[in-house]
Amino acid sequence: MGLNSSSLAELDSNEYLLKFVGKESIPKADEFWKKLLSYSFDIPHTTSDARLLEEASLNLCKSLAAQNLLTGNLCTLVEIFLERVVALKNYVKTENHVLTWQTYNALFIIRRVLKYNLENLSEGRLLQQLSVHAGPDSAVPVASQVSLSENHEPLAENLLQKLIHSLVKMLVEVPVLNFTYIIHLEAINTLLVLLSLQLYIPRIQNKSLILQYFMHGTCSEDAHILIKMLLDNFIKHEECPPELLGKPEESVSLLYGLTAAVAAGLWAVLTLGYGVRNDQRTKKKDTAILANQSLLLVLVLTHHFTHDKGMHNPYRRALGTFANSQDGGLASHMAGQPPPPFKINFTILFEAFCNHLSDDQSTLLLYSLLHQNINFRTFILAGTNVDLLIIPLLRILYDAQEKNSHHIYMALIVLLILSEDDTFNKCVHELMLKQVPWYTERAISEITLGGLIVLVVIRTIQFNITRMRDKYLHTNCLAALANMSSQFHSLHPYVSQRIVSLFELLIKKHDKIVAQLRPIALAQREGGLTQEQEMEQQDLLSDLSVLEEVVRMVLEIINSCLSNTLAHNPHFVYTLLYKQDLFVGFKAHPKFQDIIQNIDTVLTYFSNRFDQHQAADMTDIQVLDLIKQSMLQWPRDRLRKFPELKFKYVEEEQPEEFFIPYVWTLCYHSSNLYWDPDRIELFSLSNGTS
Repeated sequence: MGLNSSSLAELDSNEYLLKFVGKESIPKADEFWKKLLSYSFDIPHTTSDARLLEEASLNLCKSLAAQNLLTGNLCTLVEIFLERVVALKNYVKTENHVLTWQTYNALFIIRRVLKYNLENLSEGRLLQQLSVHAGPDSAVPVASQVSLSENHEPLAENLLQKLIHSLVKMLVEVPVLNFTYIIHLEAINTLLVLLSLQLYIPRIQNKSLILQYFMHGTCSEDAHILIKMLLDNFIKHEECPPELLGKPEESVSLLYGLTAAVAAGLWAVLTLGYGVRNDQRTKKKDTAILANQSLLLVLVLTHHFTHDKGMHNPYRRALGTFANSQDGGLASHMAGQPPPPFKINFTILFEAFCNHLSDDQSTLLLYSLLHQNINFRTFILAGTNVDLLIIPLLRILYDAQEKNSHHIYMALIVLLILSEDDTFNKCVHELMLKQVPWYTERAISEITLGGLIVLVVIRTIQFNITRMRDKYLHTNCLAALANMSSQFHSLHPYVSQRIVSLFELLIKKHDKIVAQLRPIALAQREGGLTQEQEMEQQDLLSDLSVLEEVVRMVLEIINSCLSNTLAHNPHFVYTLLYKQDLFVGFKAHPKFQDIIQNIDTVLTYFSNRFDQHQAADMTDIQVLDLIKQSMLQWPRDRLRKFPELKFKYVEEEQPEEFFIPYVWTLCYHSSNLYWDPDRIELFSLSNGTS
C-alpha cells in the first residue's frame, strides 16, 4: 500500500502479499515489511465493491490461516504495528505522515485477516493464530490458554490483548487531526470487527474471551477515557478531511514528499467498507464517518454485561455516571457517591443530540443516557429549551412509515422517560411553537409543544393500529399521554378533536370485534364449534381484551384532564360535548362504567348550562364563551377520585435479549463495513428490524 498499486484482479498475484501469506517465516527486521506497508491497492468505494475485495482476497486469507501456524507472519505484523503505534504517539506533534500512513496500512491488513478468522474459523482458532512464536525455526504454534481469573482481575497480556490495549491507548492518546483521522477510524473499525464475534452466534455470548478481554483486561483500565473520547467524537461530528474525500484527480494532498504520490489512493483504502448503503444519504451525513463509528462502538461496548451477577462492565458504568463539566464542581459524589469517571459539557452534548437525532444509533444513545445517567437526565429536565430536543424526536415518530419498529420504540421510550417528570409535562404546555412545517395533516399556525406531542403520539397509535399492531407500542404511547394528562393545558381545538377521534376509532374497532363474536357465540349455544371457529374465537377474544385495555386507558386520560385541568381546556370540553353520543354506549359496560361516570357528570353539567341559555341558537364563539363562563362555577368535588395516572419505564429483566441484536443490526446497516449476511446468526435479515 504505497508507491506501487494493485487492482482487485491482481491481488492473488501480488508478490508481497503472496510472500506474506506463504510458507516463509519473515523476520521482523526484514526490509520486506516496509515494502508491504508502502503498497497501494486500487480499493473500491462502495460496500458492494468491498465485498468483491473480500472475495478477491479470500484465497490469500485462507493461505495465511494455514501457513501462519508455521510462519507466525501475522504475529510479526501485529508486533510491527504495536511498535509503530508507540512511535506514532511519540512523533504525533511532528506530523509524521509517512509513519501514520504505514501504521494505517498495517492495521488495515490486520483487520482484514482478523475478520476472515472470526467469520470463517472460530475465536479459539483466532487466538491460536495470534499465539505463534515466530522465529528462524518456525516454532510449533501454541494455542492460547489465557482466561480470566474468578475475580476478573487483569491477566498477563497475550498478543491479542496487547493489540486491543494498543488500539485503545492510541485512541485516547493520539489526538484526532487531519492526518490522524484515518488511523482513528481504522482503530475503531478494528475494535468493532473484534467484537463482531457476536454476529456469528445465535445466542447472547458472554463467555467470549475477546469480550472478556475488553471488560476485564488491561484495556478496561482506560474504559472511562475511551468512552469520553468516543462521546467527544460524536459531539464534534467532524467531517472526514476534504483531502480524503475528493476524487483521485481532485484530491488535495494530505501527505508530503514520498507519500504525495499516493495521497489520493489513501481515501480509496479508507473507504473499504464505508460505501453508502442507501443512495438517499446526503454527502454531509456520509462524511462524518468518525462520529458514526464512535457512536456504534459506544453502543456495542455498553450493552453487553448489563445485568449479569458478578460481571462488571466498566464502559457501561462510565456512560452511566459521568457528570457535567459546567456544574461548578458540584457533582453527584457530594451526596455520598463516588466521583464521576469524567466530565463533559452537557450543553454541547445536548446540542449534538438536537442536531443529529434522525438515526437509530443517536436515539439509542440518548435513551441510554436518560435511562442510566441521572446527571444528564436532570440536566435535560431542568432546561428551558427542551423543544430543541423534542421536535426532532417527534419527527422520528411522525415519519414512522420510513423508520423501523425499533427506532420508533426507542423514540417513544425517550418520550415516556421524560414524561415521568411533572415539571417537563408542565413546561411543554407553556412552550408555544410558531409553525411546524413537517406536520402536514393540518396547517397549524400556533400550538404548544405539549399539543404537538399529543398529536404525534396519537398519530403513532393510529399508524400502529393499521400497520404494525404492536401491543407494546400502544402501551408506551398511552403511558406517555397518561403521564402528561394531568398537566394538559390550553389544548388546541385540533388536538382536542384528535383525542376524541382516537376514542371514536377504538369504539368502531370494538364494535366490529363484538359483531364478529356474535355468530360464533350463537353457534356455540346451538351445538358447539368447529376447531376453526374455536381458534377464531380465541383470537377475537384476545384482540378484544387488548382493545378494551386501550379504550380504558384513553378514557382514563380524558378523565385525568377533566379532573385536573378542566378550567384550562375549554376547547376540549367543547369537543366532548359535540361528540358526547360516543360515550352513551359504555355507561353500562362493566369495564368502563366507573370512569364514564365522571365524564358523564361533566357533560351533564355543561349540557344543563346550555339548556338554560338556549345554546342551540348560539354561534360557535358564543358556545365557547359560555363554556368558559360555566367553568368558573364548576364544582370540582363532583368527580370521583381516581389514582393519579403515573407510568414509569422499566427495562426488561434480560435487556440484552433485545438490545444486543438491535445494536448489531445497527452495525450491520450503518457502519458501512461489509458483513457476510449468510454467516450472521444473531438476527434475521428477513424481518423489518434488520
